[in-house]
Amino acid sequence: MQLRDVMSKDVLTTAPGVTVSGAAKAMTDRGVGSACVLADGVLVGIITERDVLRAAASGKDLTEEPVSAWMTENPDTIDVEELPSEVSRRLQKQGYRHLPVVDDSGALVGIASMRDVWQFSFLPAEPDDMTLRG
Repeated sequence: MQLRDVMSKDVLTTAPGVTVSGAAKAMTDRGVGSACVLADGVLVGIITERDVLRAAASGKDLTEEPVSAWMTENPDTIDVEELPSEVSRRLQKQGYRHLPVVDDSGALVGIASMRDVWQFSFLPAEPDDMTLRG
């Protein structure tokens, strides 16, 4: 199994000039925790729930603040051919919740989240399925 089998292919994207409040609304409407920022079809950043929270804490007007002021520029990416275990390792090591997924040409083809990877972990799907012993 490769990353392409577990990643989300329907990536929420936004432009650098969209307001933080606009990006946050789109993330909320879609039920996702991040949006990849594209300029002329090229991945230039990612804005996450954490970034929105930082922006909100700044006291600035988020209906005026552009995504470009709060996004992570040139985000780390992961290759679509990677194994889910490598994605999990990278997410944990770097403290990320989302990693943009790219193909050989560097084009954005998906997003990998902790939720995507956890679906295929060794843990039961439902916490009720686990029996604690001890």
